[in-house]
Amino acid sequence: MEKPVIRISVRNLVEFILRSGDLDSRRGSGDKEAMLKGSRLHRKIQKQMGSSYRAEVALKWETVYDDLIIQVEGRADGIQTEDGRTTVDEIKGIYGKLEHLSQPIEVHRAQAMCYARIYGEMEELEEITIQMTYANLDTEEIKRFQENMSLESLKEWYKELLDAYYKWVSYKLQWQQERNASMEGLQFPFPYREGQRKMVSSVYHTIKSEKQIFIQAPTGVGKTMSTIFPAVRAVGEGKGDTIFYLTAKTITRTVAEEAFSILKGKGLKYKVITITAKEKLCGNDEKLQCNPESCPFAKGHFDRVNDAVFELWTQGSLYDRSAILEQAVKWQVCPFEMCLDLAIWVDAVICDYNYAFDPNVHLKRFFGESVSGKYIFLIDEAHNLVERGREMYSASICKENVLEARKKVKPYAPALYRALGTVNKQLLELKKDCGRYQVLENPGALPISLLKVQGEMDKLMEEPPGQEIIEEILDFYFEVRDFLNTAELVDENYVVYTEDGEDGKFRMKLFCVNPAGNLRSYLEKGISTVFFSATLLPLHYYRKLLSTEKDDYGIYVQSPFSQEKRCILLGGDVSSRYTRRNYTEYRRIAEYIARMVWQKKGNYMVFFPSYKLMEDVYQVYEEEFSADWVRCICQSSSMNEREREEFLEEFENDQDSLVAFCIMGGVFSEGIDLMGERLIGAVVVGTGLPQISNEREILKEYYGARGENGFDYSYRYPGMNKVLQAAGRVIRTQEDVGVILLLDDRFRSYEYQGLFPVEWSDRKNCTLSSMESFLKDFWDNVPVS
Repeated sequence: MEKPVIRISVRNLVEFILRSGDLDSRRGSGDKEAMLKGSRLHRKIQKQMGSSYRAEVALKWETVYDDLIIQVEGRADGIQTEDGRTTVDEIKGIYGKLEHLSQPIEVHRAQAMCYARIYGEMEELEEITIQMTYANLDTEEIKRFQENMSLESLKEWYKELLDAYYKWVSYKLQWQQERNASMEGLQFPFPYREGQRKMVSSVYHTIKSEKQIFIQAPTGVGKTMSTIFPAVRAVGEGKGDTIFYLTAKTITRTVAEEAFSILKGKGLKYKVITITAKEKLCGNDEKLQCNPESCPFAKGHFDRVNDAVFELWTQGSLYDRSAILEQAVKWQVCPFEMCLDLAIWVDAVICDYNYAFDPNVHLKRFFGESVSGKYIFLIDEAHNLVERGREMYSASICKENVLEARKKVKPYAPALYRALGTVNKQLLELKKDCGRYQVLENPGALPISLLKVQGEMDKLMEEPPGQEIIEEILDFYFEVRDFLNTAELVDENYVVYTEDGEDGKFRMKLFCVNPAGNLRSYLEKGISTVFFSATLLPLHYYRKLLSTEKDDYGIYVQSPFSQEKRCILLGGDVSSRYTRRNYTEYRRIAEYIARMVWQKKGNYMVFFPSYKLMEDVYQVYEEEFSADWVRCICQSSSMNEREREEFLEEFENDQDSLVAFCIMGGVFSEGIDLMGERLIGAVVVGTGLPQISNEREILKEYYGARGENGFDYSYRYPGMNKVLQAAGRVIRTQEDVGVILLLDDRFRSYEYQGLFPVEWSDRKNCTLSSMESFLKDFWDNVPVS
């Protein structure tokens, strides 16, 4: 049997095995300008070295073990042969002062040693010289370190290095064989519901064909298991390597964890990690930036983290927040960074969209430059990815923040102070011509000026006058970095505009109106993507904003629920339009709610498009329609996690009736399961249209100019999605029974009727005077399970 070949670059090998020291986020990243300067200086040094110097020499070496072959490869910056002496050169550009560098950095030295070992063996040399060339990116001053080494000592050192890596890849190979064997005979863990078998087979076929699919599937179909099961089977058959289950909310991550646990109970062996947000994992009470001065876990983190990861990886299989925290405390390492390190070795990663798609926080181990794999993306609640995508790929620079940073750095960095002055002048000129907002053709010269700012900030952070100044400008540093990174993405899918914001600040924004192209750059690193949601309507809208492919599959899964167990009513004699918001409308809405509750005791949720409308209707309801046997609770805009939990616990209490006043598109309108008698009705007030804003108007103009209905794309479709999500809280299982009441005369228009799910074909129109008869008939005749 042919041995598998494991490929790894020289740099990745030494940075993984030989990393050591502290975790410190204060160090400048040297983003774009440093990379550009570094590349130019690299080439300049190489050209100066003469004819005996060969630049960018490609090298690779295979080492055979009992069960696999490790191929190490890379490009030596330079190899020089002169007077019978061979030197391997490793060039590094830095911003720090070279006189502070008393010896080469260990991982740089190790890279040169790897190349020397490979080249020395290839050329049958007995001795070889390694050289670390450090160059200051500003002054171009050079400092070199040289070391003569025997090939025998290099081979011995290299063997120890590779053996340390071999234990990782050997265990991974052994585990994959064990994992795949566990899938033999693995069956779907439940009896198939209506539509479920179709969904499972469609997902499997999509992965097998290395395509993308959009799945509109009603709540209760069992979307999570129906996507995870076929993906797992595909991995077992070698059609994929790593499953990414991507979500927008914590609750859906929990459901995915449960699905893997169920399959594990059926015999599946699968290593699954859930990546928790850094602020929820951080063991440092002060929650400061990661550095050894403020966090004991950061001190010596890299000395211990590999051992911590290997132990957890080889001794467990489901790595949730508590498992990560326990291991981090045991080894005194940063739990978040350890979690990211472990993710590279597991079979499935459950995480937020950000870790796959956000250019600032994506997992570079999977989605960095020139990195790809046989990834399978399962994107839950995919309707959320439109707005999240716009956020991830947009950026802005604020004039007031420029001035604030300029004031802070003035005593320490005169060049940075001047560079910020240039940026401020450019923004001031733009402000003169800006009304409420102004759309521009492009960002103009601002990115060039900001590139200079970033270079000067990198220098300041490389050798700061004190920790305080770093903490004061760090947020602005990231603001500049994000703007520059986004500026490189600007194309026809962007609108560049300036605005005087409601917060009193003037900014330039690079607004990603269509995130599909940027998402593609990450999705194409994998092999297959499944977009699924209960509210992917209209499908053409989501396909246009989430995918650039023309041959994506798409299916509509029918609801498994009996129409007899739920009643859908459209109240047409009421409106939530701004022009009709008055006491008369508030009272009519409140009376609708009261009469619905009077027909059947139980728990109800009422969803509003804004806190203001909710509060106005709630006040009228309490004053004119309250009853002793009906308890009312209200969502507030400042709820913390514990308060949200307490809000949902109200539905567990033994009471006659509960009416919960909530916000459409808020935390209680999506991703929560209140099954059985915990919820028997939902009222949705209004069409969920987003509030008018500069960005909504820009979207409207952008899509209108491209032949689409601009109002649909900017207002109606996003609003209707919130309506459908809120309505979906009622029927969660085949045993559930409930009522959905939509209150707004616009729901009766053809523009909205065409957006209702197929299974809502039995909806009925009602008025305040006729609603109770419809409800009485429904509750009197509803089938009993």
